[in-house]
Amino acid sequence: MNNLSITVIVCAYNEQVTLPGILEELTNSYYIDEIIVINDGSTDNTGKVLENFLHEPKVKVIEFPYNRGKGYAMSGGIVEAHGDILVFVDADLVNFKERYIVQLIQPLLKEEADMVIGQPTESIFNKLFNPLKPLSGERAVLRKDIIHIVDKIMNTGYGVETIINLYYRANNKKIKIVHLWGLKHLIKFDKYSTNRAAYSYFHEALQISRHVIKNYFLILIIIRNMIGRILWRIQGLLWY
Repeated sequence: MNNLSITVIVCAYNEQVTLPGILEELTNSYYIDEIIVINDGSTDNTGKVLENFLHEPKVKVIEFPYNRGKGYAMSGGIVEAHGDILVFVDADLVNFKERYIVQLIQPLLKEEADMVIGQPTESIFNKLFNPLKPLSGERAVLRKDIIHIVDKIMNTGYGVETIINLYYRANNKKIKIVHLWGLKHLIKFDKYSTNRAAYSYFHEALQISRHVIKNYFLILIIIRNMIGRILWRIQGLLWY
């Protein structure tokens, strides 16, 4: 597609139910050159699921002996990837289709964005006003851009998407959000008991908050850039 090679990175932790359908769709895609799956220390049958795809020439499986966290898994995929465009796909999606890959890639090819974030529409939030859409794991970037921050996101855990967003905004990169109509991202209450899901969300919120505080300088840069743009516009109005 446009002479740019495409690598899809899937980070999986105990996703034996949804992972097969996602990998079936990815391996049958004409557009994808490489698929990297990171098994992040799963304790269910995720490993056995992946054994069924080892014969696929496009598939490369990376096995972690224990859970290292999403940031570490994504970083591992980035380092191993050969594609010019990297597409990140969560392993707990329902009704995943090839067309979502095309939706994520197109704005990059048209140079409309430096990062494209895909929002699954089948969620508990309103499709247009989902407050969590910038945190979606479905996203496409140019490898040459994100490779420079691998060491910054490696140990961020669930805060990885937040930190990526901050780095891109601090560097004035263009970010575009697209709706992935019909795609469902399972929430933790769909997969775990109520207590376990609540604890997991609490743990996730702590990780995000901790790494936002740790990277406060990025927020200061973003604010500085915003003020600079406002002053530039005011100056333009006064000039005319």
